[in-house]
Amino acid sequence: MNSEEIARLVLLASIEGGCEFWSGEVSRSGAISVVDSLKNNVYLGSKNSAEKIAERVRAVNVDHIQQELMDAQAKFITPDHPNWPNRLDDLAAPPFGLICRGDTSLLQSQSLAVVGSRNPTSYGVRIASEFAAGFADRDWVVVSGGAYGIDTAAHKGALAAEGNTIAVLGSGLNQIYPAGNERLFREIETSGLLVSEVLPSVHALPARFLIRNRIIAALSHGTLVVEAAYRSGSLRTAREAAQILRIVMATPGSITSPASEGCHRLIANREAELVSCVSDVMELVLPLDDARMA
Repeated sequence: MNSEEIARLVLLASIEGGCEFWSGEVSRSGAISVVDSLKNNVYLGSKNSAEKIAERVRAVNVDHIQQELMDAQAKFITPDHPNWPNRLDDLAAPPFGLICRGDTSLLQSQSLAVVGSRNPTSYGVRIASEFAAGFADRDWVVVSGGAYGIDTAAHKGALAAEGNTIAVLGSGLNQIYPAGNERLFREIETSGLLVSEVLPSVHALPARFLIRNRIIAALSHGTLVVEAAYRSGSLRTAREAAQILRIVMATPGSITSPASEGCHRLIANREAELVSCVSDVMELVLPLDDARMA
């Protein structure tokens, strides 16, 4: 690793992702300068917990972290890496780096996110799987969060179609959550990619799943919501996608189904396009993709 990569690794180990202030400082001054400033208490007295962060920065053992990455068979990639997904730069708080296991070249591929309820109906599971398989058949990478429910159905649908899928985790690569999906994650890393914004040994926390949603949204050309309750983390992903001008889509369900209330809310508020088949999605995302390539 070069000095800038090491500095970014130190920041990743010391600061929770999603903080616009620290991402902005890195963008303006570079990671090396930010780390040096923290060590020298330049940010002391700021409103961004600088004192505690500085203590963590000074306590980081870089050799120990690099060994942790090696033991986890993980790669740490930063904006200098050839496979860094420039789409992440659209975020107000891009990650300092990504810790990956699997095929990082997939980060350069055209991709679509499929997200939704952790407690879906059988209808939702079937729809998510069929959409994901359809995307995979058309050579789109399926991005989701590895959670139970719609996320799992999306990953499995892509794999069943012999396609590629990316799981963006809310925990470290050695602290798989949910544990019941360990076998699925092993399948994903074989032909796809696991991505995390925290060190391999870091445990899952509820807040980290909300923070990682912005990465799911930014990695993808569009986000499809399949079944989401009226209050749902999937709606957070949809809003993150809309904020960075990604297309947001939702599948309708029964008007009496609480599992589809979030999707109906997105559609009714014109925050999402109603889609009922893979062709609907392609009609929406292919013109956008062509415009970016022009």
